[in-house]
Amino acid sequence: MFLSTLRRRNPQLLEAAIALHQRGDVPANTTVLDLDAIERNSRSLSSTAAGLRLRPFAMTKQIGRNPDAIAAIQAGGIDAAVAVDLECALAVAAGGMRIGHLGHLVQIPRARADEGAALAPDYWTVFSFDKAREVAEAAKRTGRPQRVLARIFADGDRFYRGHEGGFAAADIVRVADALDAIDGIEFAGITSFPTMLLDPDTRRVLPTPNLATLRTARSALERAGRTHVEMNTPGTTSSSILAELAAAGATQIEPGHGLTGTTPLHAFEDLVEEPAIAYVSEVSHVHNGDAYVFGGGLYVDPVLDGTPTRALLVPRGGGLDDACELPVDMPAPGAIDYYAVLPQPPVPVAAGDTVVFGFRPQVFVSRSLTVGISGAGTEPRAGRAWGSNGAPAITIHDARTGWEGHR
Repeated sequence: MFLSTLRRRNPQLLEAAIALHQRGDVPANTTVLDLDAIERNSRSLSSTAAGLRLRPFAMTKQIGRNPDAIAAIQAGGIDAAVAVDLECALAVAAGGMRIGHLGHLVQIPRARADEGAALAPDYWTVFSFDKAREVAEAAKRTGRPQRVLARIFADGDRFYRGHEGGFAAADIVRVADALDAIDGIEFAGITSFPTMLLDPDTRRVLPTPNLATLRTARSALERAGRTHVEMNTPGTTSSSILAELAAAGATQIEPGHGLTGTTPLHAFEDLVEEPAIAYVSEVSHVHNGDAYVFGGGLYVDPVLDGTPTRALLVPRGGGLDDACELPVDMPAPGAIDYYAVLPQPPVPVAAGDTVVFGFRPQVFVSRSLTVGISGAGTEPRAGRAWGSNGAPAITIHDARTGWEGHR
């Protein structure tokens, strides 16, 4: 999906990934991250957002909450994260970033509300009064009032199955007053997801009905005398749509794939954000003329479902100029991700040959390692390997590099 874009816009990352894999610095089944490009993408998003009075929270699940990438995002000007769930929040905090938004998309389990409160998130989304009371009790134990966002919905809004929930938007004034009446929390604003999506027919990012619902609810709150209402608007976030979100009244944005140049729109247009992510593996064995490639991180986000996956096969000792681009038989979505298959490669192939993919990942649901690469295009250097949950990868001591992970 994004392989051709990588070859055209960031061949330096591909060259670095190939060289570092063949040198043994990047193992098979690794998502590599161009730290310099991520920092530039973060700077573009943060500076554009600042000019529009939008506050960005970074979503890092798709890069496995890699701490080196988190540092690059911060260096680019985004200082806080949104967490998809509590585990995400804990991993991001351990990686060195503040939590700006907790509880959306996934609410916090009752018995773990104290863990959420201990992270001191700027905002905490609640879907119900029951969850609001849990947040309030946890917040009171910290001595810090917690600002909450109300997840809202209206007829005609679009939600992915399994993401539904929240307060009726028509009742938002009453809901806000009732949330403010709960000791320990303060109503701060409203949110929904997704508020923007790619229309595959026009290849444009368009507002969903959810964005209009947020605008209507915000107007009702303002008419009721609330002078500042936060409006959190996640979905397909890149610099190209920020002006439209600001004009709609948004105050918060949550770039995720925009940080790696892999939003759906990036598949069709060259936006300001550069492609900054690839998946590196190697040939395990050849059977009946097919080459089997180590997997573990071959989860391709289905947002552009139906797009075939292709990969670069590079012989040992070769580089990008020696690569052969081939179609890939990917593991079935319901299968355990052990191998991908390169059917009948038309070139010689051997175990250990490098294979590089360019697709839109969600590392946190995979078994992929992640490695940040700095200096791509000059003197590429690989950082340490991290697991898909942002924790140090389990490695043994490498006397050659001095790199040692958890035991």
